[in-house]
Amino acid sequence: MDKPRYWFRAKRYGWGWGLPLTWEGWVVLVVWLGAFLSVVPSLRGPQHRVEHVLFVIGMIMVLLLVCYWKGEPGRWRWGD
Repeated sequence: MDKPRYWFRAKRYGWGWGLPLTWEGWVVLVVWLGAFLSVVPSLRGPQHRVEHVLFVIGMIMVLLLVCYWKGEPGRWRWGD
């Protein structure tokens, strides 16, 4: 059986993912960052507080789901 090809490397310390390992991971990160930065300026001001918070939470959830799906398995790490 082939070894899975992960897009995101696990962090060395703690839980989570670090920088992408593959070009697919870099594409996801760049597209995510572009979408995030293109929408955030339009959500400024007191009339957009709820929308801003919901958008940020939603975008973070999308990135975490992609990392969970295509990244190395998550577990607590204490280094090498």
